[in-house]
This record gives sequence, structure tokens and C-alpha cells, in this order.
Amino acid sequence: MAESVNPFASKIYKKISRQVGLAIESYKLINENDRILIGLSGGKDSVILTHILHEFQRKAPIKFELEVVTFNPQFAEFNIKAIAEYAAKQNWKHTIKTLNVAEIIEEKNFSDNPCVLCSRLRRGLLYQTAEELKCNKLALGHHADDAIISFMMSYFRGQGLSSMAPNVPGDNGKLRIIRPLVLTAESWIAEFAEFFELPSGTKCKYDKFLAENGDREYFKQMLETLEKKIPNFRSNALKSMSNIQKDFLFQKT
Repeated sequence: MAESVNPFASKIYKKISRQVGLAIESYKLINENDRILIGLSGGKDSVILTHILHEFQRKAPIKFELEVVTFNPQFAEFNIKAIAEYAAKQNWKHTIKTLNVAEIIEEKNFSDNPCVLCSRLRRGLLYQTAEELKCNKLALGHHADDAIISFMMSYFRGQGLSSMAPNVPGDNGKLRIIRPLVLTAESWIAEFAEFFELPSGTKCKYDKFLAENGDREYFKQMLETLEKKIPNFRSNALKSMSNIQKDFLFQKT
């Protein structure tokens, strides 16, 4: 972080702060005495989310506790040391959970679709850590672009009208998954990230695989194209996802 600049006094922070505050208020993301576990991957989204929630914690009129966890897949490309040092520098309560993901993927014969198994393993460890630390909520760094892309993927796959909702129950039924950045555009997060010296070398072993084979990358490019051709496509998409008109959808009677 640049010593001469207070990132929380910047215009971009104020924009993001308003959107995060709106998400928290609109979807009841944080309540008095919550214990929230933040998933910190080391990427810009999760780092910025962690900074913002700690800033909110200092200023909020209600009391809530924060814990931070990083899932270490033991990839050579994943610099867990840099993330741990960064968290320590910020005085965050930081826990690391480790699994040799590449070895498990090979053992389970998931080499053709590694992300599915990795996601399950990561989710399981996050839930386990939340229970160990007595957290009732898990905060993830998904932003507005992620939510829109997920909606598009579900829609075009014929899997229903669904997305990454701001506040949903976890698979284990014991905690809630919250996404405070869900109304914030990825471009805003990228701009805000310029204020911080983010941990370096925190890439995924399967980044190239995802870029070449993943649906998410394809729909991300589609989103960029639509935004260029249709004014305010992102903001309008978010409005539509919040304006559910069941009577005008195909419902069997």
C-alpha cells in the first residue's frame, strides 16, 4: 500500500463502500454478534473484500467478529508464504488450511475436469474451518460480474434462472454464505486494488486449462461484448436479477 495515500479516502473506495453498504443493508448480510469467516485466496477480489470488511468493522454501529482463512492447494504457482505475510502485516486473524489438490485430482481421475473437484475440496475445508472457529457466516469475494456470468452460464446450460445470490445457506446448513461485493463491478475492484501491494505469485495450477476450456472465461468475454454494445448492460442485468416476475415465466400448473 502506498504510504502517502489513504486508500479508504479515495473516490473509488467511497463508490465501492456505498455498494457494499447497500448490499449489506438490502440482503441483511451482517447482523449484531456475527462471526464471519472471510475466504482469502490472495487475488484482488478477496484481498479487497478483507480490507473493506475490516474497515467496516471499525466503523460499524454493530459489533461483529472477523476471521480470515486461506485454502492452500500446494500448487507450485500458489505463493502461500506471500499471502500469510500480507495477512500478518495487516494484523488479520489468519488461518491456513492445506491439501495437496493435484495429488487428489490424479488419484480421483479428475484431470479432465480438475476445477470441479478442487471447488468441492475448497468448499469442504471452508465449512470445516467455519465450524472450528465458531463462525456463522462465510464471506466470499464474488462481485457483480461473477454473479451476472453465473446467471448467463445457468441460463444457457438450461439449468434454470439462478446465480450467486448475496445471502444463501451453505451446503451443510450450519452457516450462511454472504457476498458483500455482489453489487460491485470488477472494474471498480481492479481500480481500488491499485492502492495495495497485493500478494504476488498466487496463481492456480489450472489457469491455462480454465482459459482454454472453461465456460466461465467464454461468458466473461460475452459479458464484455454485451457491455460494449448495450449501454449499462451490467447494471441493468443486476436490476433484472432482482426483479423476479414468476407469473411471466414458464411454470407448470
